[in-house]
Amino acid sequence: MDYDEMIKTISIQEIQKHPHEFLRRVEAGEALIVVRDNRPVAEIKPILATSDQPRPVGLCAGQFFVPADFDAPLPEEILREFEGQ
Repeated sequence: MDYDEMIKTISIQEIQKHPHEFLRRVEAGEALIVVRDNRPVAEIKPILATSDQPRPVGLCAGQFFVPADFDAPLPEEILREFEGQ
């Protein structure tokens, strides 16, 4: 089964007739494609739960580095390009 077969479609009219049922389905984890005149216009899916815990310090430690000249002034030719000259 591919991704398109897993997602069900729902018409705008169905949403308007039964908004609570529509929201219940999304809250239960279902992703839906909204169609108008048999044309897909939107995908609606649940929002992933966020954690109340702060992000751990050093989460990406060792995965990238900041060069020693990170805060050095930019070369003149780059500054001119930013200024459109």
